[in-house]
Amino acid sequence: METKSWKEIKDNVYGKIGTERRDELERDFESFAIGLQLRKAREEKKLTQTELASLVDKKREYISKIENNGSNLT
Repeated sequence: METKSWKEIKDNVYGKIGTERRDELERDFESFAIGLQLRKAREEKKLTQTELASLVDKKREYISKIENNGSNLT
């Protein structure tokens, strides 16, 4: 059995970089990574989602969505 790299698997399943499906995968992954970074930074500062939301003039639900699935990044 031939071992494939993660890049080869992504290319085979989602297409090469520059294709619509692959670009969507890359955007989703980047959003997910940002969500993880936001949560880590917030926790290091010992802030709740509500406290952070207040500081950036957003609702707690907005912070939660970003942290949990990277959605709504604008």
